[in-house]
Amino acid sequence: MLGWFKKKFNKLTGKEEKTQEEEIAVPQEEPVQKETAPSQPGSTPGATPPPEKKKEQMEAPAPPEAETTEEAPKNILHEDVGVLFKRLTKRLSKTRNSLVKKVDELFLGKKVIDPELLDDLEEILITADLGINTTMELVDNAREKLARNELSDPLALKKILKDKITQFVLSSDQPAELVMPDSGPFVIMVIGVNGVGKTTTIGKMARKFVDSGRSVMLIAADTFRAAAIDQLRIWAERVGIELVSQKPGADPSSVVFDGLSGAGNVDVVIIDTAGRLHTKVNLMEELKKIKRVAGKRMTGAPHEIMLVIDATTGQNAISQARLFNEAVGLTGITLTKLDGTAKGGIVVNICREFNIPIRFIGIGEQVDDLRDFDPNEFVEALFAEDDS
Repeated sequence: MLGWFKKKFNKLTGKEEKTQEEEIAVPQEEPVQKETAPSQPGSTPGATPPPEKKKEQMEAPAPPEAETTEEAPKNILHEDVGVLFKRLTKRLSKTRNSLVKKVDELFLGKKVIDPELLDDLEEILITADLGINTTMELVDNAREKLARNELSDPLALKKILKDKITQFVLSSDQPAELVMPDSGPFVIMVIGVNGVGKTTTIGKMARKFVDSGRSVMLIAADTFRAAAIDQLRIWAERVGIELVSQKPGADPSSVVFDGLSGAGNVDVVIIDTAGRLHTKVNLMEELKKIKRVAGKRMTGAPHEIMLVIDATTGQNAISQARLFNEAVGLTGITLTKLDGTAKGGIVVNICREFNIPIRFIGIGEQVDDLRDFDPNEFVEALFAEDDS
């Protein structure tokens, strides 16, 4: 969770892990004593002999119980990882059916790679929203290997596709320390067009930070829509964090300035902004102003400018990312609604087209369905075999 954010708090997390282990070890020994305590009333008829037997029983079971408590968390963790991966695999089923399954059907029964097969493969990749440029690079790479006799059969071609897609997705994975502030709160400015799920994403992000032990403040800079402030207030109350807001219609930059002025002791500040069409120049200028004001009030802020994109929009996401990046300079992207689209190939296209890391992906309505984006895990889930 929050792998790109953890590095700032390495020292803190190291101490926390130790204290948590110590706290876990103590209560695990206490239940043993509590479990033996009730046996005292039942053994009263035997006066003196029972207590001696109890001492022996207390000494004997103690070591094995200490050993089992050490092994249990490891097994639970492994089970959690497996469950999470299965959930991701299931939620990417629509994209997998439009891409990997069709590739498998194309290769079924084929023993030789010919030009016709590559043409059909090109069509599949384009319809899965990998984009023209990404598709052409994938197919051209296959043609080059075929010309050098490095491809023998369709199964080898599928592996080459998977490796190349993994390379694309990893190309935008930047180290977290590039955006970490030396001191003070980590300020995230969330932007995007209308209806992509910015407010919901902010609420889920806040929950993830709080669960990791960080204090969070929300700033409601979407003053154009009264409902946006109310939605953010509901999330703040649900997560148990502070919200800074003003009346609807207030200057968004002033809300940000006031919020950052009182955020000295907070670990993370998340700024919500109004949804806007990326083609409207005046609205994009308002974003630039918010960014400038934040930087004047707090050096280096915002440290993260995160664009939220609805994955169901397909190739339109590329133009959104390009124009928002030109306006304010993006440092991260969150892709929502990946579970409801067959156009998940847009993830690969965005990673190839822009040197902007994908921070989170949304694969459902639950809070836990906002997942930290792991490039290798994503590709493995995309190419996973269906259990059915």
